[in-house]
Amino acid sequence: MRKKAYLLLVLSWISLLPTRAQTQEIPASNLGLVPLPLEVKAYDGKFTLPAKIVIAAKTADEQNVAGFLKDYFTVLGKVATVTPDANQATVKLKIGALTSKNPEAYQLTVDQSGASITASAGPGLFYGAQTLMQLLPPTAQETIAVPYVRITDEPAFKWRGNMLDVARHFFPVAFVKKYIDYLAAYKINTFHWHLTDDQGWRVEIKKYPKLTQISAFRNESLVGAQQLMKKPEDYKYDGIPHGGFYTQEEIKDVVAYAQKRYITVVPEIEMPGHSVAILAAYPELACKPGPYQTRTLWGISDDIVCPSEETFQFFENVLAEVIPLFPGKYVHIGGDEAPKDRWRESNLVKGIMKKEKIKDVEKVQGWFNNRIEKFLLAKGKKLIGWDEILEGGISPKSTIMSWRGEKGGIEAARHGNEVVMSPASHLYLDYGQNPVPHSPVEPLMIGGYLPLEKVYSYNPLSSELTPAQHKYILGVQANLWTEYIPTPEKVEYMLFPRIMALAEVAWTPSAKKNYADFQQRLGQQFPRLDAKNIKYRVPEPAGLDSTKIVKQGDKATLTLTSIVPDAQIRYTLDGTMPNETADLYTKPLALPVNRNLKIRAITVTPKGRLSVPAEVVIP
Repeated sequence: MRKKAYLLLVLSWISLLPTRAQTQEIPASNLGLVPLPLEVKAYDGKFTLPAKIVIAAKTADEQNVAGFLKDYFTVLGKVATVTPDANQATVKLKIGALTSKNPEAYQLTVDQSGASITASAGPGLFYGAQTLMQLLPPTAQETIAVPYVRITDEPAFKWRGNMLDVARHFFPVAFVKKYIDYLAAYKINTFHWHLTDDQGWRVEIKKYPKLTQISAFRNESLVGAQQLMKKPEDYKYDGIPHGGFYTQEEIKDVVAYAQKRYITVVPEIEMPGHSVAILAAYPELACKPGPYQTRTLWGISDDIVCPSEETFQFFENVLAEVIPLFPGKYVHIGGDEAPKDRWRESNLVKGIMKKEKIKDVEKVQGWFNNRIEKFLLAKGKKLIGWDEILEGGISPKSTIMSWRGEKGGIEAARHGNEVVMSPASHLYLDYGQNPVPHSPVEPLMIGGYLPLEKVYSYNPLSSELTPAQHKYILGVQANLWTEYIPTPEKVEYMLFPRIMALAEVAWTPSAKKNYADFQQRLGQQFPRLDAKNIKYRVPEPAGLDSTKIVKQGDKATLTLTSIVPDAQIRYTLDGTMPNETADLYTKPLALPVNRNLKIRAITVTPKGRLSVPAEVVIP
C-alpha cells in the first residue's frame, strides 16, 4: 500500500510539472513589462484563465489588492470572486515573509495552477498585481492565457515621484484621480500636488476664506508663448476668468484614493515666493502696499510676502489646516524663485537682519525657512523644498528637491541631507518633444527639448557622490508644470510615453537598463493606453535621421520603423505634410542624392491616430 501511495504521489507531482517545451525559457522582453522587474524568468507555457476566477485574499491589504484585480478581470469579460480560502483559487494573494525586507518587494509566479503573488506588505502586493495585469491582455478576449513567469522584484529607489501643477491650470478631482491611476499603473509611489502659486490658490483654508474667494481665480490668461513676447503689444489675453479650488473634503477623498493605491500625496504650499495670489486676498502680508491681483502672466514676480510676524502666523495657520489632510511624512514649501528686491527695500527686513545678525538678504530666506521647519517638525512633518533653499542655509533635517541640475542635490547629499533628484534637463515633462523649438506641428509648450530617450538615460546616482553619499538620494521625480497645459488631453500628451521612461529610471537598477530593450517593451504598452483612451503622443517613425541614411553611389537608402504595434508608416517625398492617405511605407526607400529631397513620415496607429512628422533632407 505504501508503494502504491508513493507511486500515486509521484504521478500526481509529475502531472503538475510543465512539459519540456513549456519550461523552455524565452526573452523577458517578450512580456512587454514596464518598468522592467529586477529578476524575470519567462517561459513559453501559458495558463488559460477559467470562465470564473477565484481570488484568494484574507487580510485588509490582500482584499484591497484583490479588488483591483477583480475590476480588471471584469474589464476582460471574466467573472471574479474573492474568498479567504486559497484552495482551488486561480489567483492567490499573500502577505508573508520574503527574503527582501523592502515593503515594496514582491514575488509573482504563474504556472499550471494559476498565479500567486507574495509580498511582505501591501505596497509590494499591489505592485505584483500591476505586473500581473500587464501580463494580461488590455481588452476582453474569448480565451485569455497568461505566460508562465517567475518574477522577483523590488524598486531601486524609495521615492518615485511625479508632480502635477494645478495652480497654473486647475484640474477637477475626477482627473486628479485619473492622474493618480497613471502613476499607480507604473509603480510610481509619490504624487507631488503643486497647490499654490502666483496664478492660483487651490486649497480651501477655512480661517482664510478670501483665498478661495479671490486667490483661487484670475481674471484671464495669457495667449501664446510668453518667452517669445518681446514688446508690450505682443502680450494678449483671452479675457476668460480661470480658477477653482479643492475643498478639504475633496482633498481627503483624493488622498484616500491614493492611499488605496499605495501612493503618498505630498502637498506643496509655496513660500515665500510665488505668492502673488496670496497678496491679492491679503495685501497686508506684502512689504510694499498693494493692491494686487492674482497674476495673469507666467514666470517670476518680484512681489513676494514679507517675512513679518503676520506672515508667519498666516502660514502657520494655513499649515495647521493642511497638515491633517495629508498623512504623509513630507510637506513641500517650494522656496524657489523668490526675488529679494522687495525685502531689500523693506525696513522690516532690515530690522530682522540687524536683530538676527544676518548680513546677506538672501540668508533671510534661510531664517524664514528655519522658522517654518520648526513648526512642521513640531507637527511631526519633514520640510522639503526646491534646491534654492540651500542658498539661505538649511538644517540637517531638511530635504532637497534638486531641479536646477544636480548641483544642489550633490551639495545636499554631501552634507547628509535627503535628496530627490529632479533636474529640469531630464525630468521636466512640460518641455517639448520635438528638436525644433516651438515647432508648428506640436501643441504650444514652454520650450526646451526632452525626448523619450533622454528621460530614460537619467541616473539619479551621480558619479560625483561616493557610494556612502548615495544613500541620501531618496529617488527621482518628474514634474509637469501647466502654464501651457490647460486640458487633461494635453496632460496625457505630455506625460505619455515619457512617464514610462521615468518609471524605469525610478524602479529598475541602472545597470539593468537598456534603451533598445525598453523600446521593444514600450511598444506593447500602447494598446493598453488605447484601451484606456489615453491621448498619448504617438512616436514618430525612426530612421529619418542623417546618421541613419546609408549612401551608396547616387542612391541613399532609408529604413523606417515604428515601435507602435501594427502601425502604418506614411510618407511624402516632396516636403508636404503626410497624412493617412500618403504613400504607405512597405520596404526601405532607395532615393537619389544631390536633389535636396525633403522626406517626411508619420506613424498611423491601428486606432487611426497620427504622430507628428519626422523629416530629413537628403542633400
